Amino acid sequence: MATSLASDFKVYQEQFFGGMTETLQQATDVMNEASRGAIAMATERLKGDYEYESFFKSLSTLVSRQDITSTSAATALKLTQDEIIRVKLHRKIGPVEVTRKAFLQIGEAPELASFVLGQQTAQAVAENMLNAGLLAARVALVTANSGAVMNDVTGGASTSCTHKNLMRTLQKFGDKQSRIVAWVMHSTNWFDLGVDGVENQIDSIAADIIRVLDVPGMGRPFIVTDSPSLIATADTPDSYFVLGLTEMGLQAIFTEDQYITTEEVTGGEQIINRIQGEYAFNVGVKGFKWDVGNGGANPDDTALGTGTNWDKAVTSDKDLAGVVLKCVAAA
Repeated sequence: MATSLASDFKVYQEQFFGGMTETLQQATDVMNEASRGAIAMATERLKGDYEYESFFKSLSTLVSRQDITSTSAATALKLTQDEIIRVKLHRKIGPVEVTRKAFLQIGEAPELASFVLGQQTAQAVAENMLNAGLLAARVALVTANSGAVMNDVTGGASTSCTHKNLMRTLQKFGDKQSRIVAWVMHSTNWFDLGVDGVENQIDSIAADIIRVLDVPGMGRPFIVTDSPSLIATADTPDSYFVLGLTEMGLQAIFTEDQYITTEEVTGGEQIINRIQGEYAFNVGVKGFKWDVGNGGANPDDTALGTGTNWDKAVTSDKDLAGVVLKCVAAA
């Protein structure tokens, strides 16, 4: 009985990676540039389930009043370290099965399936990384010290995303407000902000929306994404979260190479091309460390989205990833 060997297969990983690399590179470049570095996507090969980065904690009383009438001993200050911990998330691609005949029937070579799936996978990978990072950043900031960095307007007179509410959110960083370099919001909030600008006749708002779909963001760009990570559907009505992020506020870093394998499967009525892959990336939030003991390795979305699994590592709230506006959709 004749048996097909690996050497007899037509392996199309190059076409797959061609489509994936091109599209993913475009997505990460645009995100890094458009967000002014607030959402940092990069590639760095790292071992293990976690990435540790140590730093020296700030001394809040480093400078104090000197008593020139006393010669008593001064209390020594202790210089200490803490660490930022990013957690690795493992992901699989597929498997996807396509019959060889399916593409021949539409006049295309079977290799096209690999290239098409490569492009689709790149888009899905970028979205998954962004959604995971936004979820982590949202819950970390809300849980760490909500009164200091979150402006919850859901119980106020004006409950939607407005320019006034955004300004009050920015105010949470006080004299360090310039550290906020970009806004990230759901399209629902973006349109609410546009309507607010039209109703209040904010200069050039209406014209900008019609011409270039842009709303002045107090000198900061808007990253508009309909990510489920920006909505709390368990609330009634749904709560929306607008994130004002600092540079490197959210980090999504490829830490394991994407591995793709393609094989021809015989023995059935038709020859099937099966494509499957895997990869991993680390997620980190500025100013926080992943709770290794409680959150564990390779967390699912529930664990990743549990705020108490992200521990505040820095002393000052103004050294965190940013600020949060919690609001609802305008009526």
